[in-house]
Amino acid sequence: MTYEEIVTLLGYAGGHEQAVRIMTTAQTEVVGIPMSVDTHVTAHEVYLRPAGGDETEIAVSLAAIEKVELV
Repeated sequence: MTYEEIVTLLGYAGGHEQAVRIMTTAQTEVVGIPMSVDTHVTAHEVYLRPAGGDETEIAVSLAAIEKVELV
């Protein structure tokens, strides 16, 4: 996927409270609802809330994302 496709899909999912499955370049899978997508050069990451983890956030570098799909 292109960077633009990744950012667009993460933004859509976050805006609609939909979970996504992220596959990283290291072949790690992360599933959660995007809470924010920060494309600023100093951050460049997405924050996800895992299912059932209302107080937990997972940060994933946008550069490390290979593929995103809606769950």
